[in-house]
Amino acid sequence: MRQAVRARWAVGTGALALAATACGGGTAGPGGSAVVSASWGDPQNPLEPANTNEVQGGKVLAMVLRGLKRYNPRTGAAENVIAERITTADARHYTVALRPGWTFSNGEKVTAKSFVDAWNYGALLDNKQKNAPFFQYIEGFDKVHPDKGRPTAKTLSGLRLKDDRTFTVTLNQKFSSWPDTLGYAAFMPLPQTFFRDHDGWVKKPIGNGPYLVDSYDKGSVLRLRKWKGYRGPDPAQNGGIDLRVYTDNDTAYTDLQAGNLDLVDDIPAAQLRNVRSDLGDRYINKPAGLIQILTFPLYDARWGKSGSEKVRRGLSMAIDRRQITKEIFQNTRTPASDWTSPVLGEKGGFKPGLCGACAFDPAKARQLIKEGGGIPGGGLTLTYNADTGSHKDWIDAICNSVNKTLGKDKACVGNPVGTFADFRNKISARQMTGPFRAGWQMDYPLIQNFLQPLYFTGASSNDGKFSNPEFDRLVNEANAEPDTRRAVAKFQDAERVLDRQMPAIPLWYQNGSGGYSERISNVRLDPFSVPVYNEITVG
Repeated sequence: MRQAVRARWAVGTGALALAATACGGGTAGPGGSAVVSASWGDPQNPLEPANTNEVQGGKVLAMVLRGLKRYNPRTGAAENVIAERITTADARHYTVALRPGWTFSNGEKVTAKSFVDAWNYGALLDNKQKNAPFFQYIEGFDKVHPDKGRPTAKTLSGLRLKDDRTFTVTLNQKFSSWPDTLGYAAFMPLPQTFFRDHDGWVKKPIGNGPYLVDSYDKGSVLRLRKWKGYRGPDPAQNGGIDLRVYTDNDTAYTDLQAGNLDLVDDIPAAQLRNVRSDLGDRYINKPAGLIQILTFPLYDARWGKSGSEKVRRGLSMAIDRRQITKEIFQNTRTPASDWTSPVLGEKGGFKPGLCGACAFDPAKARQLIKEGGGIPGGGLTLTYNADTGSHKDWIDAICNSVNKTLGKDKACVGNPVGTFADFRNKISARQMTGPFRAGWQMDYPLIQNFLQPLYFTGASSNDGKFSNPEFDRLVNEANAEPDTRRAVAKFQDAERVLDRQMPAIPLWYQNGSGGYSERISNVRLDPFSVPVYNEITVG
């Protein structure tokens, strides 16, 4: 799903005002059940399923909407929810049958049309949805979302309604794992009110999940409340969730310790030395589908020119990942040696060592940087969002490693941008002139999801604008391969292209981390590092 690690956080003065109103934010939800307060950050975009590709918005959509599938919060496996069955004879033509009885919270029925209309909306170029590329394998995508010019069609020709509970999908190529992608937010259904009153829906989304959006005060708090009419197998065990906006996760951690906040799902790096003594068993540290990277703006001629891949590979080899993960992150990160995540396992495609340039080798680093013509402009700036306490620490540590390797004190410096939203907006506008902080939280537990959205030509989260025909070909071949073992091997061949070209530097695999107050229990993180909010109990 999602960019930076797809990202995180909020409160300064807003937090102090909230903290003064209630210990732990324990207001009452429906039926008097208590509400949980949790740290959060304003999302970059409105909460439309096809326009949300970062963590904070994704958290909300995962509570408000349910789709054909859902990822098991323990195993990450894709499991049917609204889908009764999804069948195919050739991995290209699919028939989707829905379970009966599902409704949106406004009383509208969830039908096949709810999905078909939502997907057509998400794919259409005119609607400017960031997740539109997730529909690229459905036949007709090139007509509704052409690379150049205006659309020549309004709807995907590969989508066909059969009846209220059945629709068919024709893909433009074989994609054997396609059903497993359908738990991602972009594929969620939408009620007709979304299309009749779009502005109203965006202000207060209407969904079919275990929670309702009660209100949203941007920069302060988004209030979610339990929906008693929810028919799914995972109802809320609390009265609701107040997602409080923090611009500094150190402040969130302080509020947690003071009893003014129930849940923090990102422990600041500066607190990792003391978190176990502070929280005891209420500290969570769990492997997750997260990888931190540095992305190069290959749209900048200085970084995208022929030969510059040597500089990029050299910079990767100038970073002492092991020392940084030990000293800065207290071993809650693991040095990366490929572009995926250990949570995939060997069968799922994780293969350490595929990134040969991830090995720390100062002599080789200097040689490659010299052969590539040196760092563009003579100096390296690493851009990051400054609204959390942790990024500055590790960015400075990377620069220290690069400076030491090159024997120059100012060869590398950090370049902070005030907020995550501003940071992402600069990336979207292609305003980066040097490497920038990025990362990935998996949308679904497939090796494909760590590669295609970030590095395929024109993909939704390809922020550096990397484009390589060999990489694209290998990804397409892997998607079409019905045998999982062979598909994984093809994806790993695509990773070898990344190793040669280094459009982004893998830094480390990240554990999900969090902490919670004594007021709540049954708290855990799913394989995506997101709290399983609906299972949290109060008292």
